Amino acid sequence: MTSKKIYLIRHGQTEFNRLGIVQGSGVDASLNDTGRQQAELFWKRYQDYPFDVVYTSALKRSIESVQSFIDRGVPHRSRPQLNEISWGEMDGKAATGSDKNQYWDLIDQWKKGNINYSLWGGESPALVQQRQLDVIQEWKTGEEKAVLVCMHGRAIRILLSTLLQTPLQAMDQYEHSNLCLYVLELKDGKFRLEIANDVAHMRSSV
Repeated sequence: MTSKKIYLIRHGQTEFNRLGIVQGSGVDASLNDTGRQQAELFWKRYQDYPFDVVYTSALKRSIESVQSFIDRGVPHRSRPQLNEISWGEMDGKAATGSDKNQYWDLIDQWKKGNINYSLWGGESPALVQQRQLDVIQEWKTGEEKAVLVCMHGRAIRILLSTLLQTPLQAMDQYEHSNLCLYVLELKDGKFRLEIANDVAHMRSSV
């Protein structure tokens, strides 16, 4: 069976990232100047790569990060299933003071294996995993051989846990930074990790 490649990136920096504000699916922020520079550096490195399709979430920061590829004419598929997790009552708040304790208590619950736990109005990792499954199936059954995917930090950790068949409670092993790159090979129905959290394309970034 011919293999496929998934090129998975996190969106570029936003002001919410810079200021340490929790930014889930309830925050639809654009890239800041640094984020736009990061997107440009990724474009310069990969603009000649023959991507067959680009997938994004439905959030602006995801689409803006790969807008140059879309403008070039690479087919674009926006999927809300790839949106960031909803942090519920923490969305849009700085992780400081009592909010910081609430935020890290949530992360600690997940690390302990309580992957159905969420804040009021938010999503659990288990729910995010379920909504991602249809898109994963698209990648498995589609004819495209080189797929560029741009999404979000926590959603990437959940996605990689699913693709690489590792426990959700261990998802923090998949580190990420703005406009980092993961590369996975899909062959015989299984995903294999080739590159993790690569930022070599941004060495000239600010």
